Amino acid sequence: MKSESSRPARHIDTGRWLAQFADRVLVVCPRCGGRALVVPRPDLEAPRFFSELLFMPRRLVCAACGATHEWEAEVQGAALVGAAMGGTEDPFFRQPLWLQTRCVGRILWAYNEKHVDELGAYARAALREHLASPTTAMFPRLPVDEASRQPSRSPGGPGEVAVSSRTLGTV
Repeated sequence: MKSESSRPARHIDTGRWLAQFADRVLVVCPRCGGRALVVPRPDLEAPRFFSELLFMPRRLVCAACGATHEWEAEVQGAALVGAAMGGTEDPFFRQPLWLQTRCVGRILWAYNEKHVDELGAYARAALREHLASPTTAMFPRLPVDEASRQPSRSPGGPGEVAVSSRTLGTV
């Protein structure tokens, strides 16, 4: 186990939105239960803004069984209704996320490997700085140790959130 001094000294939360991790979402395949991938349809242009990821047509594909499904944003009147981020299901097809584990009595989940890396970097840091509003950033929503109001960590160790983020990375 790494010593406390070998932990990253600082993590700066710039207010990265959860939607920025929605380019690739790992899910449980609805047909075979294996790992499937939800991505924007390949025939579309890359988004200019990460918020476009909430509205882009999606494709769910499973390499194990060949299952494919299509998703498009709902139209209500003249408005597009995009995906709602957050929770243990993917925001497009409502399939369970592949990357999830128990943490501090709750479920810690991630959309993809980049998301796991970002959660782990935050949880392992000795100093956490928030430059963004806690209402829009994802880190203030991590499970916390209610006694200390800090992301769960034990003295001298990386804490349950950091351990759980490593577990997610091995799934």
